[in-house]
Amino acid sequence: MPDNHNYNNNIYISGDFEGWSGGKDQFKLEKNKTNYFITVPKFNESIKFKFTLGSWDAVECDAKGNSIDNRVYDFYKSQDSVNVQINNWSDSKSVANKSTSTYNVHVFSERFKMPQLNRERKIWIYLPPNYENSRKTFSVLYLQDGQNMFDDTTSFAGEWQIDETLNRLSESKGLNLIVVAIENGGDKRLSEYSPWENKKYGMAEGEAYLDFIVHTLKPEIDKVYRTKTAANHTAIMGSSMGGLISHYAGLKYPEVFGKVGVFSPSFWYADEIFNFTKTRAHLKHEKIYYLVGDQEGEDMVQNTESMMEIMKTNGFSENNLFLKVVPKGTHSESLWRTEFEEAISWLFRK
Repeated sequence: MPDNHNYNNNIYISGDFEGWSGGKDQFKLEKNKTNYFITVPKFNESIKFKFTLGSWDAVECDAKGNSIDNRVYDFYKSQDSVNVQINNWSDSKSVANKSTSTYNVHVFSERFKMPQLNRERKIWIYLPPNYENSRKTFSVLYLQDGQNMFDDTTSFAGEWQIDETLNRLSESKGLNLIVVAIENGGDKRLSEYSPWENKKYGMAEGEAYLDFIVHTLKPEIDKVYRTKTAANHTAIMGSSMGGLISHYAGLKYPEVFGKVGVFSPSFWYADEIFNFTKTRAHLKHEKIYYLVGDQEGEDMVQNTESMMEIMKTNGFSENNLFLKVVPKGTHSESLWRTEFEEAISWLFRK
């Protein structure tokens, strides 16, 4: 523990095995004086995780308060013991943790209503540098896991730096986009990002979530901002479970989303996605960019390559498909941050 750790605090393990909730009661560590411990059952072949004090407002970080990459554990033997050292805790209320978002990022709504799910959600907006000084209309990108896109202080594993990257692309390539980043629902994340129930991990709320984006959020964005509303000017993107729901969205609503970014997709979560894709892959104008790291696990790479083959053999235009397997790439924000520029440039190239 850090020298300044308060041993009255509870510690939680949060990761891909429980939806990156920030801290569920069943994953609270037990405590014995100055030691904390927990037993975690096997989940696939590996897990990604971090420790928190109960939410992403207080997550482990390095000694200087900077974000660290996700921890990774591979299940290679039974009854293994792992000793962990935590160097520091972040605290989003701390003055030291200043926002890292750029001037052209703002919160569209702290509590935007999701009538399809009877919930509310924080929505972020990025406007291109030339938005205020022009009357142009702009293409739009919809992103999952919005708290990870712009600001290191709100992310749970480091931000994607979407704003810095797009500001640079605006200047160097004239690529100007509006970005709508939808925060995930914490413990609802797995359910909202899957159209099919996973009996072990969560119910199916993906249909309702997409209905919210298509029929509630997008019309409001198109009303408030100067957007190009056609499918060939509208993209959707996400990673992990966000990659699963983005892939599904592109095939379910091709009249809405003409460009799709699928990063490290969790196709394993819902096997139904493969048969669904076979029936929907005969699209001629959709563009889809797949990304996976070769260190994410053999199943992750194989599933993504299998999906590519399903798309090709069922009529999807090969010119509109792209797969990049990144050497030494891991299932992490650092991979998605590094690869975003290439992916968005390919999706919107003329």
